[in-house]
Amino acid sequence: MIKLVRLDERLIHGQVAIKWSRHTGVDRILVLDDEAAGNELIKKTLLMAAPSTVKAAIKDVDSGIEILNDPRMETVKVLVLVSNPTDLLRVTKEVKGIPLINIGNYGRIADKVDNQARTTYRSNLYAYPEEVEILKEVIASNIPCEYQPTPEDAAESLKNVLNK
Repeated sequence: MIKLVRLDERLIHGQVAIKWSRHTGVDRILVLDDEAAGNELIKKTLLMAAPSTVKAAIKDVDSGIEILNDPRMETVKVLVLVSNPTDLLRVTKEVKGIPLINIGNYGRIADKVDNQARTTYRSNLYAYPEEVEILKEVIASNIPCEYQPTPEDAAESLKNVLNK
């Protein structure tokens, strides 16, 4: 069962490996990212960052969605990671049973468009207007959506964060 879907452009890193995996009590981390899945160096690096207490896998978005929709996934506790709003929206639309969407870190290191700056919404959330529209579509899915960089931080409604 999916415990949490998290948007974090860094994918697996210290906060995810230590804090979020423990906080959610997962035994699996599933990264859905086409670039990472197609690059052996990125894959190996991400897998090395995963905690030894969980199994981790890096899959392209299509394969990951197929895995998440497999009924056998109900027997495992999964933390799903995506690196961008577009992939988050796809997962939201195509995967059933998502209890919570967490926005942790996005926009600081993501590719820039025409060298424009993104709007700052919080210390770890930056987005272009088009990305905000995608995130609003995610919110419209009626799955609870929160901005919360770490489990120790107070969770804020993503809707409230984007309507600054």
